[in-house]
Amino acid sequence: MQKLLISLSILAFTACAGMGGRQVEVRTGPQPTADAAIHLTNNLSQAVNVYVVSGGNDIFLKQVGSNTAEHIPVQGIAAGATVLLRARTVDGRSTYTKDNVMLSSMYEWRLP
Repeated sequence: MQKLLISLSILAFTACAGMGGRQVEVRTGPQPTADAAIHLTNNLSQAVNVYVVSGGNDIFLKQVGSNTAEHIPVQGIAAGATVLLRARTVDGRSTYTKDNVMLSSMYEWRLP
């Protein structure tokens, strides 16, 4: 009786394992790319928070350290759009703006 139960158990396990062997492939989709970008050179002695203002909305892009240059992709705004650029020092004391900027694949901006 015990041998019969073991045999049936093995048979049932083998049958279930054969049915559940479906392969599933998981992939990630392509990452969104930015059509526009800003190359910011921060010549200040402190870091700045960089924003693009489009349609009245401030969109935070990145914090750029002091005395560094960064390439900053602009997500969600197409190249050719006219925007305002804003950089605010991390202590909040100084704000730098650039009005009527037509974004391109690489817009150059230097502070100050």
